[in-house]
Amino acid sequence: MSPRERDEPVRLTRIYTRGGDAGETSLGDGSRVPKLDCRIGAFGAVDELNSNLGMVLTAGDLPDRFRPWLGRIQNELFDVGADLSVPFGVTDRLRVTQQSVDDLERLCDDLNADLPELRSFVLPGGTEAAARLHVARAVCRRAERDALVADGEHGINPLVLVYLNRLSDFLFIAARAANADAGGDEPLWRPGGPAREEL
Repeated sequence: MSPRERDEPVRLTRIYTRGGDAGETSLGDGSRVPKLDCRIGAFGAVDELNSNLGMVLTAGDLPDRFRPWLGRIQNELFDVGADLSVPFGVTDRLRVTQQSVDDLERLCDDLNADLPELRSFVLPGGTEAAARLHVARAVCRRAERDALVADGEHGINPLVLVYLNRLSDFLFIAARAANADAGGDEPLWRPGGPAREEL
């Protein structure tokens, strides 16, 4: 087997290791913890979010301009998972940075600038892409809550929490923008729901 190249982040020759068969797994620093550890739950939720973004990218009606943004965010979510998997006191490890948060904020501002002012709550739905973005947003909110639990018990990089909070904002705005790009009406909440004659 040839040695791993310098630019290869990982090389896996076998996927199963049997190391987790007894309900434990390793953190990024090599320490063993139960799979029920809240940090495992937090980066598991981040992995689920990343998988949902993969589903968003399969939507045939996803605006092309969204694809590079979502591809970049998928890569950044690997950084979030890596950050959560290593105790925060360990130095010289991959960490979420303020730059990633700033980039998300700029993206939010740019996308939101072209959207009509909100005068009601938005219902998840509309186009397939928008609906999938709303599912990803909801999963992102859960990942943020799981990360808050991990922070309360172990302490994590505070920028992980900021990034996930901002990402959920972006996914909400992106869902609205996907519906706007399609030229359809945005699903909005109405007190009491639709009138009976509309059902």
